[in-house]
Amino acid sequence: MVEAKGQSSQLTEANTTEQGKEELLLRWRKRNAYYYKWLSKIYKFSVRPNSRVLHVGCECGDLLAAVEPSYGVGIDDDPNAVALAKKRFGHLNFYAADPHELHLNEKFDYVLICNSLGRWHDIQEVMERIRPLTKESTRIVITYYNYLWEVILRLGSCVRIRRPYPYQNWLPSEDIVNLLNLSDFDVIRTDSYLMAPKRIPPLTAFCNYFLSLLPGFRFFNLVNLVIARPVLPARRDEDLSVSVIVPCRNERGNIEDAVRRIPPMGRETEIIFVDGSSTDGTAEEIARQIKEHPERKISLIHQGDGVGKGDAVRKGFAAAKGDVLVIQDADLTAPPEDLPKFFRALRDGKGEFINGSRLVYPMEKEAMRFLNLLGNKFFGALFSWLLGQRFRDTLCGTKMICKKDYELIAANRSYFGDFDPFGDFDLIFGAVKQNLKVVEVPVGYRARTYGTTNISRFKHGLLLLKMSWVAFKKIKWLGKAR
Repeated sequence: MVEAKGQSSQLTEANTTEQGKEELLLRWRKRNAYYYKWLSKIYKFSVRPNSRVLHVGCECGDLLAAVEPSYGVGIDDDPNAVALAKKRFGHLNFYAADPHELHLNEKFDYVLICNSLGRWHDIQEVMERIRPLTKESTRIVITYYNYLWEVILRLGSCVRIRRPYPYQNWLPSEDIVNLLNLSDFDVIRTDSYLMAPKRIPPLTAFCNYFLSLLPGFRFFNLVNLVIARPVLPARRDEDLSVSVIVPCRNERGNIEDAVRRIPPMGRETEIIFVDGSSTDGTAEEIARQIKEHPERKISLIHQGDGVGKGDAVRKGFAAAKGDVLVIQDADLTAPPEDLPKFFRALRDGKGEFINGSRLVYPMEKEAMRFLNLLGNKFFGALFSWLLGQRFRDTLCGTKMICKKDYELIAANRSYFGDFDPFGDFDLIFGAVKQNLKVVEVPVGYRARTYGTTNISRFKHGLLLLKMSWVAFKKIKWLGKAR
């Protein structure tokens, strides 16, 4: 009887100890709620809801739950954190395991790694174990501490402001990128956030929504972000069919040249003209070209009540049958002969969103007015900063993307809104939101030989600034102003 009481007392003590550890874990999270809220915002921006998600180093499971997966798996080497995660998020799956011995026989859409890299003694080993769990479309989303904060964070642990952690290796971003490359991953983009991890109004808002975005100051942000994808194998030409979308309005004199000069690509190439209520006989000329070239797959769509190139492009994309979608402007100022360069970049896995750049090679005289050139350079620099990927020329009409990736952009268009009359920024913003690898292909740029431009420099320039403000709020502020 005495022995039984002793065993019961030991069990009660063990349960109390376990409960105390779980309460302590939650206390640390509550004490740093502002910081953890920011982490959730970063990951929720990067991860589509209802995806299959693996979180390596999941701790208490909060971050995995925040991204709302359809199927979620969390791995952590702390059994107390895993036990707490199981209690709090019963609809998710949690396992206590050493990431260096990770063994799962399934594939995921996303793999999350939050502040765990520095605690692994062999990061490359873990990444190589993650690699078989990925598909071509999988994204690796990594956040890690800026090494400049090492002393401050250790001091925070000493004074019990922050949860104590064992010694960790503080890695610069170059080492992380190198380790990803060695493990057969390709970095898509990088970013940084959060200069003030504790809420001290109004200083916190000033630091995190202004100073942290400025060149120079960004170097001191606490949270660094890296998004990567598996290195993609090259495909064969016959694996892909291509749809060339040609939005046109009053471009009759360019239609015959467009048909003649758009080259065959991939297994099959279709040309889809989308006519925007032309008054110069453009639609009739397209119909004539269809009759004269039965050997080519050419079709005509009438834009109807729709307005703007963006609407025309979306209608053309919706009608396209090809695996790959590409825009060719009907004015032919960006030569159709350059389209195979875009196709090879996408086919060979170098990128998933191929954007043309007219600002690399010398352009023909009169091809671009001086103010337009200055505007293009300005918006290229602005969008490179806004989006965390290099865009030298945001307004080049030639853009290529796989249809399956475009459908992801279209399905999530509501995040930015549907107000882009050009179509360029709808695709650019969407490509960044969906973590597509962006590659720029330089193209030649020639003067028009027929018709006049439909672009109004000042009216459309103001609209571009408005769209830049939307991108700033949604991407740099992670939707703060929604």
